[in-house]
Amino acid sequence: MASASLSLYEVLGIPTSATGGEIKAAYRRLARTCHPDVVSVSRREVSADEFKRIHSAYSTLSDPDQRKNYDRDLYHRHRRDPFGFGSSSIHCNSAAAPSGYSAAVYGGRRNWETDQCW
Repeated sequence: MASASLSLYEVLGIPTSATGGEIKAAYRRLARTCHPDVVSVSRREVSADEFKRIHSAYSTLSDPDQRKNYDRDLYHRHRRDPFGFGSSSIHCNSAAAPSGYSAAVYGGRRNWETDQCW
C-alpha cells in the first residue's frame, strides 16, 4: 500500500465487481491488522496512514452513489484514446488565434466577440 496511485479496489484488495458484503468483509479484515490500536508501538504512525486510506476506500465504496461516481471517474481515467492522442491531443491558445477572433473558438475563454451573431 505504499503507492498513492492504487485504486480504492486495490487498497481493499477486492475486484471491481465486489458486492457490498465483500467490501465490508475486506474492510474488517484489513482493519483488524492495520488499525493503530492493534499494531506495535513502533509501527503506529505508518499504520495510522494505512488505516486512513483503508477507511477512505471503504467509505467511498460502501456508499452506492459515491461508488458509482468513483467507478465512472476510474473508467474515464483509465480509458484509452483509440487513436493514441491522449487527453492533450491538439490545443490552441489565444496566441495562436488569428487576429479578430477570440481564444474561445480556439479553446480559451469566451468573450463578447464570439457571442455575436453576425
